[in-house]
Amino acid sequence: MEKINAVITGVGGYVPDYILTNDELSRMVDTNDEWIMTRIGVKERHILNEEGLGTSYMARKAAKQLMQRTGSNPNDIDMVIVATSTPDYHFPSTASILCDKLGLKNAFAFDLQAACSGFLFLMETAANFIRSGRYKKIIIVGADKMSSVVNYTDRATCPIFGDGAAAFMMEPTTEDVGVMDAILRTDGKGLPFLHMKAGGSVCPPSYFTIDNHMHYIYQEGRTVFKYAVSNMSDACVAIAEKNNLNKDNINWIVPHQANLRIIDAVAHRLEVPHDKVLINIERYGNTSAGTLPLCIWDFEEKLKKGDNIIFTAFGAGFTWGAVYVKWGYDGKKQ
Repeated sequence: MEKINAVITGVGGYVPDYILTNDELSRMVDTNDEWIMTRIGVKERHILNEEGLGTSYMARKAAKQLMQRTGSNPNDIDMVIVATSTPDYHFPSTASILCDKLGLKNAFAFDLQAACSGFLFLMETAANFIRSGRYKKIIIVGADKMSSVVNYTDRATCPIFGDGAAAFMMEPTTEDVGVMDAILRTDGKGLPFLHMKAGGSVCPPSYFTIDNHMHYIYQEGRTVFKYAVSNMSDACVAIAEKNNLNKDNINWIVPHQANLRIIDAVAHRLEVPHDKVLINIERYGNTSAGTLPLCIWDFEEKLKKGDNIIFTAFGAGFTWGAVYVKWGYDGKKQ
């Protein structure tokens, strides 16, 4: 029996229409374009500002485009997994809302929470469901409405984040393409440095938590930066060495879009030239679980069948890792 692997067969994406520029942000908080570009690398970010719309709205837009592009029948979808840190509700899952909105009758669905590493973990999770032989078409979505948890009076964090979603279709293949290898790690010591203080079962919402702005992202930026650079770099080097990859045969690096200086440091460690690194942080900011698939959605036409791609991310938890993908089709404008 031929070995089954999981291959990405299509991409869909969505970002909201409203664009929050650095100039506009500088009128909301004490910052400016030069400071943001020098330290983070973000010029603008898309914000979902329509009342009553949450993460599932963006996820649905991305997944619907994906299904149209791949010509997928809703009845053929076996599974939907959404990586998000900003679900519409504590429960039910955002993935379950997606099934209803997309008319998926034969799929089971759940959310995966690994912060900014969510989509990285999602690719390996879905790939293993495919490799089991029991599932044929899986939609995976990375989606976050980060604006819902950003304090726009905190100059250290509010320039970083944006909203967006993107989705992959994953299917079985016996060709030598697909998700080839993964190195994924979690280290709970990251809790003090990157979290939301209230809203969970340890510290439920109250007048006190609201008055003290405890429902927003809390981040100790220097510590997170240090760990992100070292852990993402180490994971990329390890997966490259394990799979005989080097600067000559790596076609693309797809890094989490959190900070341009982190991206540059990872590329430097791998000795990969800048033109092999997919970067769109300037236009979208950090969309958390959305950054990796949004990069592919943005640059899909550059990709060729057989391209060696390393995805890497780092997030709260701490969570991090690298996934090696051999791309499954020639990209094109759709």
